[in-house]
Amino acid sequence: MAQLDVTLDSVCVPSEEVVAREILGEMVIVPLTGGIGDAEDELYSLNRTGHAIWQQLDGERTLAGVAAALRDTFNAPLEEIQSDVLGFASELVRRGILAVR
Repeated sequence: MAQLDVTLDSVCVPSEEVVAREILGEMVIVPLTGGIGDAEDELYSLNRTGHAIWQQLDGERTLAGVAAALRDTFNAPLEEIQSDVLGFASELVRRGILAVR
């Protein structure tokens, strides 16, 4: 898989190769095909921050826009939120769970 540079100007969406479901308040991501993530048939569970970021990935908003939308939710400096959003998205793009538009 080609490595993409993910920046705050990137627009990310969930890969078509995964499904995400909220189960008892927890977001679980299930790969539909092999080669997604680090192991076959691995499930991913997102923490509160990851869940909040995931819900903002609508395919239209940049990662900077996602961070700005989460500013009030997390009551933290924008730069810290941007760093968290960028790190989250970069890792999930690397694993094939997110795609960059």
